[in-house]
Amino acid sequence: MTCLALDIGGTKLMAALVDGAQVIDVRRIATDRAAGPAAWLDAAQALCAGWKGRYSALGLAVTGAVDARGLWSALNPETLNIPPRTPLTELAEARFGLPALARNDAQAAAWAEHRFGAGQGRDTVFLTISTGLGGGIVSGGRLLSGRCGLAGHFGQTGGAGTSGRFEDEVAGRWLARAARAQGRALEAPEIFAAARAGETWAEDLRTCCAERVARLCADIQAMFDPEIIVIGGGIGLSENFVETVDAHLPEAPDLLRPALARAGLGAEAGVIGIADLARSADRSRAK
Repeated sequence: MTCLALDIGGTKLMAALVDGAQVIDVRRIATDRAAGPAAWLDAAQALCAGWKGRYSALGLAVTGAVDARGLWSALNPETLNIPPRTPLTELAEARFGLPALARNDAQAAAWAEHRFGAGQGRDTVFLTISTGLGGGIVSGGRLLSGRCGLAGHFGQTGGAGTSGRFEDEVAGRWLARAARAQGRALEAPEIFAAARAGETWAEDLRTCCAERVARLCADIQAMFDPEIIVIGGGIGLSENFVETVDAHLPEAPDLLRPALARAGLGAEAGVIGIADLARSADRSRAK
């Protein structure tokens, strides 16, 4: 069964046709951050207008929190300022004429890595480290969601050294702010490129980021005891980042030491995961 999978994030809006772990076709545009949910779905509908009749299930992987009723809210408005309790699945079903399933994008990616990627068949915690930091948890073959769809949102936990969110002290926005404080107007990819070139200031920022992620991974291991922690996202997939995190894991007995892996499905994990979840939901409805 081919699924239409939409990924709505703070940077890009992606539409994909997905069959199993295979992305058959994909189209991307930049997210018009000021437009709002109805306009984002209209843009998605226009993006895949030529695909009508090629899919029979619909899934949406989105930034922010989605509860069991398909109501969508922002967790960090800096990423995408979503009005509280936006009826996401209702809006999508009105446009596409199919029952819709929606999940947070990192939760969907966690499921994809558990089903088809680096965590295949294992209890998996997934971390995506990019502009912000998100995550998802698969335990006992089940994707955890929680009362309000918040399970796995590790970036919203307490910060490493202040009262802010953890993602504000480790992810891309933090790296850019830290570089600006040194008089360098650079984003995370440029900072990491400078680190690879041996620039000490950039190496220090990259190391600080990896050390904080390592502490988070140690905490996750103690709380959830997953078989594997899979790390993805633009920062997480950068050259040797997972190895650097592993090297900075706190000293601990072997029982508390997490096993880390680089995400296997890349930037398409979210659409692969939500497509698989949407197909399962469609089969359940048909019974």
